[in-house]
Amino acid sequence: MEAPCFQLMKLQLSVDTLFVMPENMLHPLEERLIHALQIEGRAPWSELAPMIGVDAVTLARRWDSLRERGLAWVTGIFPGGASALVDITCKPQQTGEVARQLAQIPEVMTLDHTSGGRDLLATVLADTPLAIWDTVTNRIGSLEGVRNTQTHLVTEVVMEASDWRLRALTPQEAARVPRPRPPRARAPRTVHPDVEAALRHCLAEDGRRPVSRIAAEHGLSEQRVADGLARMRADGMLRIRTDVARTVTGWPVYAWYFMRTAAKHVQQMKGLMAKIPEARTALAVASQYNLVVAVWLKEMSDVMRFEAAMEAAVPSARIVDRSVVFRMSKHLGRLIDEQGAATLGFVHPSSESS
Repeated sequence: MEAPCFQLMKLQLSVDTLFVMPENMLHPLEERLIHALQIEGRAPWSELAPMIGVDAVTLARRWDSLRERGLAWVTGIFPGGASALVDITCKPQQTGEVARQLAQIPEVMTLDHTSGGRDLLATVLADTPLAIWDTVTNRIGSLEGVRNTQTHLVTEVVMEASDWRLRALTPQEAARVPRPRPPRARAPRTVHPDVEAALRHCLAEDGRRPVSRIAAEHGLSEQRVADGLARMRADGMLRIRTDVARTVTGWPVYAWYFMRTAAKHVQQMKGLMAKIPEARTALAVASQYNLVVAVWLKEMSDVMRFEAAMEAAVPSARIVDRSVVFRMSKHLGRLIDEQGAATLGFVHPSSESS
């Protein structure tokens, strides 16, 4: 059960006039399918079918439709390196062009158009903090139209957005979703660089890409690819993440909160965030803030109510700044259209972009 202080009241103010909403919302079957894939993004259709209650062919067809419409996608995430949130302020009338150029930078993984003290908020990933500095200084800061940047280096992921669930399945149904199989007993203990490179290239764009296709595209045996995939997942070198376009969910308002709190309470936030359905991401950062939280909310008026609830739950917390996201133009390499759908293509990570 969520904490009482976070049981946000549904208000009358509608955000339909403030945010572009697509005409097609998710079908209940699609919601159940996405929730299942949020638990295990590579689950076979044949194993999901009995739990969801439709046949495997129907599930495959529904998923193909969701992907084609850009309403849901599965991504292979390869942990490691360094990450940062970067505030970007732009010259008037040039924000759109700056965003278009930023979206083509492979190190810029996500890009939000925001209110408040920043025009754009980017998530930047690189091998080292120095590489992040280089990207921000020499690639982002040098763009015509950029007035200023401010970097919030991530020191710890308190809550990862991949843990957020659509909550379309019952707890009993969610428990029946098959988990990834462990490596076979005879599988190699290490992953050959060629196999790892193939998995990185293919799964970053499509986390459900079949082993047979990866093997064929890279001239590898299916067994080597399957073994490498299982080993990397078991060793924490690969996570499979399923995302859904926010605009077709019941949480149309997307907001970031920039906070200061006592250092001892940052760890306390882990347990608290897990109880808040609206919470998506919580990051400990090294900047004038020490905690940044992203949430999806049902109503625009909930922005201030959530802030008050957060400060009541953690007395040492002070929300210093906040931004509402008008639109997202990039998410984990996918280019997002004005309706919030991933329909405009994919920019490979830097190691694969050449």
